[in-house]
Amino acid sequence: MSRFGYELPFGAQLIAPERTRFRFWAPDCEQVRLVLGETTALPMAPEADGWFVLACDCGAGTRYQFELPSGQRVPDPASRWQPDGVHGASVVIDPHDYQWQQDSWQGRRWSDMVIYELHVGCFSESHDFDGVRRHLQELADLGVTAIELMPIAAFPGNRNWGYDGVLPFAPAATYGSPAQLKHLIDCAHALGLCVYLDVVYNHFGPDGNHLHSYAEAFFDADKHSPWGAAIDFSRPEVRQFFTTNALYWLLEYRFDGLRFDAVHAISDPGWLDEMAAEVRRAIEPGRQVHLVLENEHNASGHLEQLFDAQWNDDGHNVLHVMLTGESEGYYANYTDQPSQKLARCLAEGFVYQGEWSPTHDHTRGTRSGHLPAHAFVLFLQNHDQIGNRALGERLTTLTSERALRAATTLQLLAPQIPLLFMGEEWGCTQPFLFFTDFHNELADAVRNGRRNEFAAFAAFQDEASRAQIPDPNAPGTFTCSVLQRPAALHTHPVWCFYQKLLYLRREHIAPELERVSDAWAEVLAEGVVHASWQLETERLHIAANLSDRNVTVPVPRGIMLFESDVSHSDEIDRGALLAWTTWVWLEPTARM
Repeated sequence: MSRFGYELPFGAQLIAPERTRFRFWAPDCEQVRLVLGETTALPMAPEADGWFVLACDCGAGTRYQFELPSGQRVPDPASRWQPDGVHGASVVIDPHDYQWQQDSWQGRRWSDMVIYELHVGCFSESHDFDGVRRHLQELADLGVTAIELMPIAAFPGNRNWGYDGVLPFAPAATYGSPAQLKHLIDCAHALGLCVYLDVVYNHFGPDGNHLHSYAEAFFDADKHSPWGAAIDFSRPEVRQFFTTNALYWLLEYRFDGLRFDAVHAISDPGWLDEMAAEVRRAIEPGRQVHLVLENEHNASGHLEQLFDAQWNDDGHNVLHVMLTGESEGYYANYTDQPSQKLARCLAEGFVYQGEWSPTHDHTRGTRSGHLPAHAFVLFLQNHDQIGNRALGERLTTLTSERALRAATTLQLLAPQIPLLFMGEEWGCTQPFLFFTDFHNELADAVRNGRRNEFAAFAAFQDEASRAQIPDPNAPGTFTCSVLQRPAALHTHPVWCFYQKLLYLRREHIAPELERVSDAWAEVLAEGVVHASWQLETERLHIAANLSDRNVTVPVPRGIMLFESDVSHSDEIDRGALLAWTTWVWLEPTARM
């Protein structure tokens, strides 16, 4: 860190109060001019390997663009601020304009985490960082220890999930200013809440990415991703760009960690470990920063040292099959012996550890049983698993309240790190839909592409049924996804249920997570799983009946911590585990 914030090796960097150094990588250009304001155009000095540089007398608040030989003016790909949108001018920022209040904050242990994923635009009626800030206290009261923001990098238009970002250093202007984002993080830290950011390094969005105009080498035309030509991570400039971005969010904005989106789509997985090692070196001693992956490949090697955890899609998918009976799409991978798959997930982390995956048509995953339970993030719902449904339905509309209580008890009291999705804590029934703010031909392409995604599903076989899938670009698609909180939230029965479970987790499970050992799980009957983990002086047991039949199980020995259906607590002494019920108990033991 310098006097003027985290020093970027490119982009606009203040080097004195009224002097800024500009550095721009444009290997396809013979010359580049720096445009200040609307009219002043200054030639930039070429350097080796396609770099252009210029230092000039201008300070914070200066608007600037880069002018290519064609006359096209483009924003800075490392812009810290785009108040006029992704097609407008970039703005020089003084990172020290914000005065941090929580200077002593060092973060929290990963094992303490209860993560709450939210979309800044949909979380409050003001659709911005300040709206999130105003609701932080209720999340702390609930027992959440971290919020995770869906991507906030600048995207086209006023509404987007965030995965169409094109300027990864600039917070989306529709959510507020850099100072407002820092204030949100500062206030979260004052309440003991960590703040994580979801970052996207596998592609850029389709509107507002100008890299092809001056740096085709940023992409590898011979490798393809679901979004077009793959980003070329073999180039040192590309590796530096994204490593710097990760450090920027952690050092300049003081985020407590990052969630890396769909890293299986990154062309060189070795870069992940290189980047993580650089992060570990750069973070000041004593500060706790956490790195979490989304990785369809289930590659456990990343989790053995440098990354804290991975989103456990396997756990979600098998639980979803058991709760809903759905079997289309990737759920087909979990319909065969789902109880055995759930048992493996609870005892070993991944379900797929090198086995053949039918919908992938290849083997998937590596061994994960040696990893600690807290290396896996377990969820029943998240933005993908709700929003990527055609109609954005939540589990509250797909299964019974009793079934959801049983699964939630399992999720929140198991040793894996729990993640909630916004609104889940009061049993929200509003959809969370896929939305964008594209226009003209791109809007048509996104609308039609979205509807065609579901052509293979039974409910959307014909064009008329697919026409009922909401248009991502319609303002109403976004509006109906904005949370409407119930009155008297703190007395809402579902909210109180979640608060009780998170209290029990905080008191009895989280303090022991770094010492959990000897995990095992067994299937007692179809839909009924018993899992167990050794804590310091107690053994944690969870018996979950996710079926519509009552079963007899061994009578619990020890202290009953929680029963998801307390109206039948008299059944415990007989070992009668009723349909859609979960028991959690602690058995005193001596650690081996």
